[in-house]
Amino acid sequence: MMMTPKERATRSAAAMWANDEASKWFGMEIVEVDEGRAVLALTVAAHHCNGHGMCHGGVTHALADSAFAFACNSRNEATVGQHTVMTYLAPCRQGDRLTATASETAISGRSGVYDVQVINQDNAVVAEFRGMSRAIGRPNFEE
Repeated sequence: MMMTPKERATRSAAAMWANDEASKWFGMEIVEVDEGRAVLALTVAAHHCNGHGMCHGGVTHALADSAFAFACNSRNEATVGQHTVMTYLAPCRQGDRLTATASETAISGRSGVYDVQVINQDNAVVAEFRGMSRAIGRPNFEE
């Protein structure tokens, strides 16, 4: 029986999440996955904050990067990041609930482009991320 794109994305995310100790360590949660799309969330804790009392930029980047990873792996083709860029628009603080929504912008051959918007609990955009991906030629799970 053929899988739907959503079922394939869900299975691929489950296979990746099983070994994704980094995203778990940060405290991320998968909210939603679909073909070319993923939503992850994180509540900013004290250990995520820098010397200014704000969420460390690397934490926000990691959240966006993980959303990017789950979106670009949604077709059950192992895919890695090739290049990313992050623009920080507003500070985040302890207790903020950050949500990163990754959307596929373009895909051609083994390369893809994904945009990720990170918002806080007030729906304010706190960061924008763009990631370029590269498929590496193997599945995330056996179909």
